[in-house]
Amino acid sequence: MATYILRRILQVIPVFIGATALIYFMVFGMPGDPIAALFGDKQPPEAVLEQIRARYMLDQPLVVQYFHYLMGILRFDFGTTFSGQSVIEILGRTFPVTLRLAVLAILISFVLSIVIGATSALFKGTWYDHFQLVVALIFIAVPIFVLCFVAQYFLAVQLGWFKPTVGAQNGWGDLWLPSLVLGFSVYAASMRLTRSSMIESLGQDWVRTAYSKGLSRGRVIPVHVLRNSLIPMVTDTATNFGILMVGATVTEGIFNVPGVGNTLYQAIIRHETPTVVSFVTVFVVVYVLVNLVVDLLYGLLDPRIRYVK
Repeated sequence: MATYILRRILQVIPVFIGATALIYFMVFGMPGDPIAALFGDKQPPEAVLEQIRARYMLDQPLVVQYFHYLMGILRFDFGTTFSGQSVIEILGRTFPVTLRLAVLAILISFVLSIVIGATSALFKGTWYDHFQLVVALIFIAVPIFVLCFVAQYFLAVQLGWFKPTVGAQNGWGDLWLPSLVLGFSVYAASMRLTRSSMIESLGQDWVRTAYSKGLSRGRVIPVHVLRNSLIPMVTDTATNFGILMVGATVTEGIFNVPGVGNTLYQAIIRHETPTVVSFVTVFVVVYVLVNLVVDLLYGLLDPRIRYVK
């Protein structure tokens, strides 16, 4: 198991370097001058622009800029914005909010997917199975901003069960409504995946062998069938977690959540390229770490994977 973990960790290093290099060259290699764009029509003297470019090393070749940026990341220094704020301080304020939002949403999605997907597979072809498939298709078809406004109006304004917006108070309890919306928005596809994986597992020879050995249904379903069906579900959950961390911008905007998505959108509008690159780099780190954890979970769920060369 130790060799398997070490091999997966070593594979992460080139992925991280390649992804961050691609992001940096795509953002800073775009045509135009981000420093001049900050001032709009009222341009300062050229000497002032050159001084600002030198401060952010924008007068150096892109390779030198990227190397300096990479060394800063290794020291947990993500640089400063054009307004003088530390990017790490902005991340310190916004990243925990989005992380709490994504964790709540993924827990809601995971529990619903497992419970509803497994029961739909066990009752395949019944009215319950057809009803859950229709509900899942509705959640897949409805855009996320529609779900946000519907939940905000009925659950918060009409029924008063939740706060309609989050704002500065963004503890775990304040994020339940946007988390429910995000959780239901991604649960539908996960539920269908769980259902199909369970149906495929139920038809395997080793399930019939387990029954023929005298094992009860209460033993075969959760221990053998469900565990084997969790492998694609773990992959899907990890992908959804990355999507929620990166793609919760619309939900954060509607519910006024002061998270990473809102901040990144504002940085793009203001042409704050250091903030954009640093935030996207953090997203890459999250994706890489989540996929590393998924690979390790594969080894626990299916021991055969640990011995594949």
